[in-house]
Amino acid sequence: MVWMLLIMSQLPGSPSSAGQRETTRSPHGPLAIPCENCHTAASWKPVRAVPEFDHNKTKYPLRGMHEKVPCSQCHAKPVFTDVGKTCQDCHADIHQRKMGSNCAQCHTVQGWQVSVKQIDDHQNRFPLFGAHSAVQCEDCHKSAAVGQFQGLSTACASCHLTDYQKTTNPNHVSAQFATTCDSCHSFDSWLGAKFDHNATGFPLTNGHANVPCASCHINNNYNLTIAPTDCGNSQCHLTTWHQTNNPRHSAAGPAFALANCSNCHTTKGWDTANFDHTSTGFLLTNGHANVPCASCHINNNYNLTIGPTDCGNSQCHLTTWQQTNNPTHSTSGPAFAAANCSTCHTTKGWDAASFDHSVTGFTLTGTHASPAPTPCLSCHVNNDYTLNSTDCMGCHQSAWNSTPTFGGSVPNHITAGFPTTASACATCHPITKWSDGKFDHNAFGFPLTNSHALVANGGKVPGCISCHINNNYNLTIAPTDCGNSGCHLTTWQQTNNPVHPSAGAPFAAANCSTCHNTITWTTAIFDHSVTGWALTGSHQLAPAGKVVACTDCHVNNNYTFTSANTDCYGCHITAWQSTPSFGGSVPNHITAGFPTSMCSSCHDTIAWTDSTFNHATTGFPLTNSHQLAPAGLVPSCTSCHISNNYNLTITPTDCGNSQCHLTTWQTTNNPTHSSAGAPFAVANCSTCHNTITWNTAIFDHSTTGWPLTGSHQLAPAGKVVACTDCHVNNNYAFTSANTDCYGCHVTAWQSTQTLGGSVPNHVTAGFPTSQCSTCHDTLLWSDGKFNHASTGWALAGAHVTTPCASCHIGNNYSLTSANSDCYGCHLAAWQSTQTLGGSVPNHIAAQYPTTCITCHTTWTTTNWLGATFNHTWFQQPHHGSVCADCHITSTNYAVFSCIVCHSGPHSNKAQTDATHKGNSGYSYGPMTCVPCHKN
Repeated sequence: MVWMLLIMSQLPGSPSSAGQRETTRSPHGPLAIPCENCHTAASWKPVRAVPEFDHNKTKYPLRGMHEKVPCSQCHAKPVFTDVGKTCQDCHADIHQRKMGSNCAQCHTVQGWQVSVKQIDDHQNRFPLFGAHSAVQCEDCHKSAAVGQFQGLSTACASCHLTDYQKTTNPNHVSAQFATTCDSCHSFDSWLGAKFDHNATGFPLTNGHANVPCASCHINNNYNLTIAPTDCGNSQCHLTTWHQTNNPRHSAAGPAFALANCSNCHTTKGWDTANFDHTSTGFLLTNGHANVPCASCHINNNYNLTIGPTDCGNSQCHLTTWQQTNNPTHSTSGPAFAAANCSTCHTTKGWDAASFDHSVTGFTLTGTHASPAPTPCLSCHVNNDYTLNSTDCMGCHQSAWNSTPTFGGSVPNHITAGFPTTASACATCHPITKWSDGKFDHNAFGFPLTNSHALVANGGKVPGCISCHINNNYNLTIAPTDCGNSGCHLTTWQQTNNPVHPSAGAPFAAANCSTCHNTITWTTAIFDHSVTGWALTGSHQLAPAGKVVACTDCHVNNNYTFTSANTDCYGCHITAWQSTPSFGGSVPNHITAGFPTSMCSSCHDTIAWTDSTFNHATTGFPLTNSHQLAPAGLVPSCTSCHISNNYNLTITPTDCGNSQCHLTTWQTTNNPTHSSAGAPFAVANCSTCHNTITWNTAIFDHSTTGWPLTGSHQLAPAGKVVACTDCHVNNNYAFTSANTDCYGCHVTAWQSTQTLGGSVPNHVTAGFPTSQCSTCHDTLLWSDGKFNHASTGWALAGAHVTTPCASCHIGNNYSLTSANSDCYGCHLAAWQSTQTLGGSVPNHIAAQYPTTCITCHTTWTTTNWLGATFNHTWFQQPHHGSVCADCHITSTNYAVFSCIVCHSGPHSNKAQTDATHKGNSGYSYGPMTCVPCHKN
């Protein structure tokens, strides 16, 4: 502090002298605090015990141990800002720069010995876990006492190599164990290491699990490559394998080889071996399961290759096979060969043999079943098991030969020539009992139903020979050919109602089934609909209809009618000819030229006289008043069909031409239809009139392309009294030119010249006469409204209530987009900005563009004043200032000045330069303050 004493000794007065304050410059540089905050009035030195200086307001707040350090230990120079800010500026680096320059990575301001949590937890490439977390830093970092913490290897051997070399159980060095200690050891403790034997491909399970390592790894040999299943070669079980004698493994063949111990033995126990005999292809089941091995593997022979089904050749059952005599297997053929024992015998028991006869192609069912009721020897006589015929005749020849003497329902099979094949016999005879034979007549296409069945089966036929005369069973008659069958031919020839032989094809001898059935011959029923002429209504036989007998129509036994004979006229000609005398609603069919082939158009088969004609089929349906009275107003058909003219081709809508309403059309005068043009032509009556009543005509005006809405409707809905209000002089030939508003409202159009107010003069404004609907509607002419938005200039704010003439001066409605600019109407207001002053800048001097809408927004302001400028570059409002306060050059608003308002110390360049000394980028000027002091 000598420099301070020298300065103070040269001062001419005391520190409290006002004159000296004005002339003495502070040695501390730009320190803007009163001297008395640190110094006393008595002397510059010593300073106050507790200086009044808030270090938190500087760029280096004091925290932790720094709070207790005297100022002079850091501020060695009088200019207090001339001091370092990094740790190494004050503190020596005992780490010799090996840990970098960022001390805060490990240390804090709380003290050098207080490390950050990352250092406490060793959170780096080698985190400390388990026993490592309790080790002192110096135990690993040997130069820690002098602050040197060089990086160390993370390999276990770098610290634990001595432990590795001293280990004897097992000896890691001689066993050539790798130094990747973490394969067995953990962080928690060096002791208690665990080795995962599964990783070697030889998992230690059951009995192997608790065996000491040295028991297998003899002489510290840990390079074994024995497979888990190679028990015999592993030097563990070789002696045991040599001593085994049940069976003797060394002489029992490949299955018991040294490398196959695991086929029977497991790690659970050597003595509980189990051999899976299924792996040989010879499963041991039932009786084979508990047989001692030596019973089959005689003389320790385990190389047998006998198949499971080759019982006779297996030296086990050969003697039994040779002694069997029921049947004698040795002489009974291939089916009983020594290699086929399994066909009948199973491992459940040798004596309970069962033969599946179906494999021979001859299944034994019913009375054929064996051994009961038919023993094998009944068919296989003399031990003959080579039979290959399934024909019934082989056993049942005697029964066949006895059929000529049975009689009754049993035909003589021999004379009838019945086939002797097995399939033929099975047609009638079942396997359960030979004498219960029944013939299925359906199989031959002639089912025996109802009376055709045998008496024994509920029919009327005494026996087969009733039809099969002279034992003829080769008949090929169809079930429907009753007349030709020799059964009903005589009956057919004698029939006389009608006489069948002469009644034509429908009654031919081959067509009896058309009417007759097998229930009874005399109750024949003919389905007349098959002729194409179904009998309905009165055409049916009494009592359902009015026909007494078929001959009422089929006169002289004529049953050869064709479609020509089915026409009504053929039977009802008398009724047809009587129509001229009926009168009333029955027209004269003859003079009207009605076709005789279309009687069914009006008449049905229920009653001839209640005919009804469907007029809609003519294309002219009779509706409402067109119907016959009393439903309608027409007395009879002749009211329209004058002079019995039924060839009319008039359409339903051609009322005027139909000779019914022509006179009415000619006399109509509201309007006069005959001279009112095409819409009122005689062919268009249906446009307004309907069949309900002629006088309530309604015209749909929208069909003309001009719908009547609002006031255009007839009163009382609208204001039109009659059609002639518009259609003057009966003029109904208006075109699209006549539908324009101007045609009727020309007087109203012309009156706009004198109306004034909000109604512009349409004539002088040149408004087009074809666009009245743009403003006017059909409800009320005088409340016309114009949508100004359609011009591209929507009215908003104060523009909404401004009269049209205020903008359209001189009745000028031809303004274009150029005329829609604000400047065009607000020129006077623009020019007035030269004198308004205050917050309104001089627009002309400032050379503002005439795009006024930037500030004067009609959707937010209701008048021209109140404009708002979006001062985005510099925040507004600014301490109540107006534009001219900063923009001192009225003709250039790009120029502004801060020091005009912020005068005082800032208007002195020297003083301002001293204040900003050391601030990067500083330069003195009226506009340079903004980058730092923008807000």
